[in-house]
Amino acid sequence: MSENKRKSLIESIKDKGKTIEAEMSFFDHLEVLRWHLIRSAIAIVIFTSLSFIYYDFIFDTIIMGPKNPQFWTYRMMCIVGQKFDLGPDFCIKDIPFNIINTDMAGQFTLQMNSSLLIGLIFGFPYLLYEIWRFIKPGLNPNEKNSASGFVFYASLLFILGILFGYYIIAPLSINFLANYTISSIIQNQITIDSYLSSVATLTLGAGITFELPIVIFVLSKLGIMTPTFMRATRRYAVIVILIIAAVVTPTPDILTMLTVSFPLFLLYEISIGVSARVDKKRRKAIGV
Repeated sequence: MSENKRKSLIESIKDKGKTIEAEMSFFDHLEVLRWHLIRSAIAIVIFTSLSFIYYDFIFDTIIMGPKNPQFWTYRMMCIVGQKFDLGPDFCIKDIPFNIINTDMAGQFTLQMNSSLLIGLIFGFPYLLYEIWRFIKPGLNPNEKNSASGFVFYASLLFILGILFGYYIIAPLSINFLANYTISSIIQNQITIDSYLSSVATLTLGAGITFELPIVIFVLSKLGIMTPTFMRATRRYAVIVILIIAAVVTPTPDILTMLTVSFPLFLLYEISIGVSARVDKKRRKAIGV
């Protein structure tokens, strides 16, 4: 065998060894990720099981809360309405619709789905913790320091969003839709699936929306989002937020609209600040 052929064979063997090593590393990472996901799933199953066991309280107090005229949000609206003389329409005394079940297994499915929903909500912070544990070893020291509060802030924003969606968006939307009629001969008979879907969508949607600063942080780190772009599009964001507030509020008064829209405005401004901070650090790192 000539010298050139021997060198070529050695290089091929080395390249093959590197490829095998890279493939093993990839599958090792998959195995690590699998265990992180398994632990997250176990936590969600535990919370789901607890929700299933204590379902009477969850259904009567939590799920059916926005249907009850004595719900915290409605009571606060009555107090505010009386204090500022906003009129009788601002104080909600009745939610005019009946909830029915039309499927044989509807109530059992309701218990399973809503228990899983509660399990996902309570297990979400632990899921974030497991994701952070997976990506942390691949970060350099500066990235670890800048993202050290990821789990805390992401969990805090998610919880605040859930509370905002459950106590503000969901009850106002349900009251608006329940009182919206096109004819007096039509009676609102709402299926339990439709009611649960509405409450879950509005509540989880708010929780996910409140993750906007975290999303902006990641996009800014990747160089996709800049504070200049967000400031330039602020006017459009204001219009979108006002439209959302107008849709979910039960009355056209400005106070209720501001109650819904203010946290969303604040969220957008916080996101601009987050993006500006990331952009400043990146410019400082490259000496600009």
